[in-house]
Amino acid sequence: MSSLGLSLRQVRYTNTAFWRNPASAFFTFVFPLMFLVIFTALLGSGEVDFGHGIVLDQATYFVGAMAAFGVISATYTNIAISVTFQRDQGILKRLRGTPLPPWAYLTARVLHAMLVALILVVITLAFGKVAYGTDLPSGTPILEFLVTLIVGSLSFAALAMAITALIPNADAAPPIVNATILPLLFLSGIFIPIGGDTPAWINTVSNLFPVRHFADAMRAGYLGNVHVHGTAIRAFPFDWSDLAVIAAWGVVGLVLASRFFSWEPRK
Repeated sequence: MSSLGLSLRQVRYTNTAFWRNPASAFFTFVFPLMFLVIFTALLGSGEVDFGHGIVLDQATYFVGAMAAFGVISATYTNIAISVTFQRDQGILKRLRGTPLPPWAYLTARVLHAMLVALILVVITLAFGKVAYGTDLPSGTPILEFLVTLIVGSLSFAALAMAITALIPNADAAPPIVNATILPLLFLSGIFIPIGGDTPAWINTVSNLFPVRHFADAMRAGYLGNVHVHGTAIRAFPFDWSDLAVIAAWGVVGLVLASRFFSWEPRK
């Protein structure tokens, strides 16, 4: 079997194993929706003021934010934690002794995570449409939305592989992974809206990392032409420099993962 065939077969195996754990699969898809309902319920029918006359209702804001959160959760958090557990259980070490090429296994993990991320985004946007009446991506912005989804998924997956080198054992995986991503989720406007009155230091810090740029790019692609005071305008223009920052972090993660990724349990 070719290397590509082995990768696709591994994707199928990983997907089968994922769905045969219904509890894990259920909460993977419910988690973003739970946050979406909680945040919109707590903040009510408020609005987010981005300045320059651009005002967005909270529900629309959080639908886009939770779509971005779902991608990060599937490609960064889940990969980093699950791969670390498999490493400590000796599964990765045994895989190294099989004919399956190492890159084929890692590629399969990333492809499966991207598939889960895509399903999460579709479910979140559909839920937002049904529950809150938010719009769906359409026209030219949908291409930008899909490009952002692909680049972001690959970059966060590469960073997930890289962070496993810092995790000493499986028990330490959840706290270390959450410690590296949760602060950025708050500072980058995923959990707390970032508008025109945000302190300058938050913008400075968040712009250094890929989460803020990913959230902004996802929002621009998701919203496209939105209605502001009854007029359809491109309130959130797509900035390709956001993708450049995300891709740069992905390259850093790929380099670190290729250098420090471990297939054997730590002593």
